[in-house]
Amino acid sequence: MSETFLFDFGTGEAFSGYTKVTEGSVYNTESGFGFIKPDHMYMIERDTSKPLFRDFCIPLGNTFIVDVPNGIYTITVMIGDTLTETETTIKYNDNKVLLRELKTYPKQFVKESFTVNVNDGQIKLTFLGGAPRINAMEISLKKDAVTMFLAGDSTVTDQPIDGYPYAGWGQCLPQYIKADAVVINHAISGRSSKSFIDEGHLETIWNGMKVGDFLLIQFGHNDQKPDKQRHTEPFTTYKENLKIYINGARQRGATPILITPVHRRNFDEDGKIVDTHGDYILAMKELAHEENVRLVDLAEKSKNLFEKLGPVGTKRVLMWGVPGEFLNFPKGVCDNTHFQEYGANKIAQLVAEGLKEFGLHSLSLCLKA
Repeated sequence: MSETFLFDFGTGEAFSGYTKVTEGSVYNTESGFGFIKPDHMYMIERDTSKPLFRDFCIPLGNTFIVDVPNGIYTITVMIGDTLTETETTIKYNDNKVLLRELKTYPKQFVKESFTVNVNDGQIKLTFLGGAPRINAMEISLKKDAVTMFLAGDSTVTDQPIDGYPYAGWGQCLPQYIKADAVVINHAISGRSSKSFIDEGHLETIWNGMKVGDFLLIQFGHNDQKPDKQRHTEPFTTYKENLKIYINGARQRGATPILITPVHRRNFDEDGKIVDTHGDYILAMKELAHEENVRLVDLAEKSKNLFEKLGPVGTKRVLMWGVPGEFLNFPKGVCDNTHFQEYGANKIAQLVAEGLKEFGLHSLSLCLKA
């Protein structure tokens, strides 16, 4: 089976070597590609002779599917319009943000690349935005991608689409990562540093890890919980568990990176963040020093962001909504721990910022400027 797939979207003839995607290209298992909604795509042709530029698709909230063998793939998209401005957001598998609000000017065409992990035999790209476009797409197998594994809890995990706009920062991180690397998010809601290991999730990471990879580790929210399945003590069992992550990554030639738990939206009367994590943050910092492990102080970065935004502004970051604001929460929602997608993106920016601050050449090859 081919390791490269080329698609030309629009009304004209297919560019040489490309498969044409038209209004009739609705996904089925026989063709192995197409959009899932026949009434949410419009094919347009402009007055220009440039191949791949003259025609395109406007996919209004539509999802394009391509059947591929499991593996890691780099997707390159060309987006633009000779006549008008565009704005495009692309999500992978409904919830992972690959491209956020990309804007182009008239006659401007942009190529963007990102790398994804396929484990269910399909690439599913959903197109959103005020004026989305897709002119052409290339999908190719990427055998040498560096993997950034994420281990964490609900503030990190890929939240399901039926909970939108709930989002973890891990599902927004891919938009800050170059196509030379892929983010594989193993974070799971409700897990602590202990239960993540006990349930076998860390073993799953070990099975896929190779030399040169990275492991980003954020726990603390659920280590505080009193139940014996999750609870750890900051300066003993919490640190002991985190050392398992650190040692396992190093044994496999990968780089572990500790991330202090992101703060909750909890303000005092002076508008300052009240620390609800306590000794867990201090214990992680101690461990980073003791084991010579790089640490992103997301607790401090999120504290600064939240205090800058204030009690009202942070409602847009955390999962707050009045009745009728969010389709999936008709009665409203008030959650001071979890993020809506806008906020998860802000936190992902802080994580990417922290990774850049290390100045590591190996990380610079993975992070967008």
